Amino acid sequence: MQSCETSSDSTDDPLSSGLRRKRQPRIVVIGAGLAGLSATKSLLENGFTDVTILEASDRIGGRVQSVKLENATFELGATWIHGSNGNPVYHLAEDNGLLEETTDGERSVGRISLYSKNGVAYHLTNNGQRIPKDVVEEFSDLYNEVYNLTQEFFQRGKPVNAESQNSVGVFTRDVVRKRIKADPDDPETTRRLKLAMIQQYLKVESCESSSHSMDEVSLSEFGEWTEIPGAHHVIPCGFIKIVEILAHSIPESVIQLRKPVKCIHWNQSVSKEIERVADHNSDSPEEDQGYHVLVECEDCEFILADHVIVTVSLGVLKKYHESLFHPGLPEEKVMAIQKLGISTTDKIFLEFEEPFWSPECNSIQFVWEDEAESESLTYPEELWYKKICSFDVLYPPERYGYVLSGWICGEEALIMEKYDDETVAETCTEMLRKFTGNPNIPKPRRILRSSWGSNPNFRGSYSYTQVGSSGADVEKLAKPLPYTESSKTVPMQVMFSGEATHRKYYSTTHGALLSGQREAAHLIEMYQDLLQCRN
Repeated sequence: MQSCETSSDSTDDPLSSGLRRKRQPRIVVIGAGLAGLSATKSLLENGFTDVTILEASDRIGGRVQSVKLENATFELGATWIHGSNGNPVYHLAEDNGLLEETTDGERSVGRISLYSKNGVAYHLTNNGQRIPKDVVEEFSDLYNEVYNLTQEFFQRGKPVNAESQNSVGVFTRDVVRKRIKADPDDPETTRRLKLAMIQQYLKVESCESSSHSMDEVSLSEFGEWTEIPGAHHVIPCGFIKIVEILAHSIPESVIQLRKPVKCIHWNQSVSKEIERVADHNSDSPEEDQGYHVLVECEDCEFILADHVIVTVSLGVLKKYHESLFHPGLPEEKVMAIQKLGISTTDKIFLEFEEPFWSPECNSIQFVWEDEAESESLTYPEELWYKKICSFDVLYPPERYGYVLSGWICGEEALIMEKYDDETVAETCTEMLRKFTGNPNIPKPRRILRSSWGSNPNFRGSYSYTQVGSSGADVEKLAKPLPYTESSKTVPMQVMFSGEATHRKYYSTTHGALLSGQREAAHLIEMYQDLLQCRN
């Protein structure tokens, strides 16, 4: 076994230049969301001392954003803990007492719910009629049966035929439509309602997938996303509490807010530039030799590092990767960025003085009868509101008041983001009046909404496997730079984490958290000898 001294002086080890200077490796984490915070927390807990987080915005949390209004907390971003059995986010919440605030009704269903599970979804048409409950149930059973078929293409290796265009939306619409039309027992009016409901269900699905349309989601890959077993939970005091727990053990000095990054200079082609900046920035230039990466910030500060963990969203990578990395990313990684999908799912919270909905109603689902034969879910800009799939009733009212939560996704969500609160509130009120057949619904007393698509720090909500992409692209996105067979031969300079880099759990908070821990684990393994010596 080598001694610590011998290991430090080894000239064969590519990490030895830093060890000979008896300094800790310098690690820069870009982004203070769940991935960045979990990576940093793991590194600090394992003995790393020279870690810095650069966060472009003025807050931590990334796509977790809880807003407290009076006694209620509303989630503009991440809302649910998806599954409890082995979910690290669930265990953080449970261990820290975040799931204790429950009502009797919530205890009866064994979960903390943002929405009542005891109520009934009202499917309303644009003619102000409620679709009969039995018709909704029949359609829902059919849709869910076909939805289960979409999982089998990946899970059972079923071949995808050309007619489906490898699209979840195209396949689902085609199969459900054919089965509805083949049913001899339905009268024409019922058949038309069921056909119109296809589009409404696909809008809901698009919001859940954060895609513009389910037509853009890959059928062959759809079943790879893995659901964690167990109940889904919300955190009554705010999902931001998970962020605060992760950040609690991270010294304030580690996190630099309002620190957007302009460019990450990596690989030996920029060694001269690194030396130049080192000479300029340091009173002792020799101390700054041996670094592999140079992080150039928008405020003109240059930060030298051994390793950089990039946790920015796929939307940011799509928009800025050409200017964000120098030299440019390898073609394989660029292709993965281009092929994988990310779109926008936004929420619109409307608070009313009194409920206009019945006590049993837990959601209002908008079914446009003129969409029975539609092939597309894209609308002209002036009809952006037709993409709003539903308004859910927040539950319990003693916690949230009388609040509806609307959902809109895709390009129409970006259009919605352009309008002011007054316009959006007025448009939503008119929709509610139209579909309920109640012209006396008052305007809400307050509106709160998200704007993930137009936010330059995110440019979307979360990722999905787009038609033409696969889980292999997720792996390529996560692969560190430079490409090498062993980090012992050439050290990892630029590493990638975030929900879009987790093959099984993309689009989730636990996927983001686990991806940060994954990259930290790579560095912990790489430096285990050094860390043991220092300890």
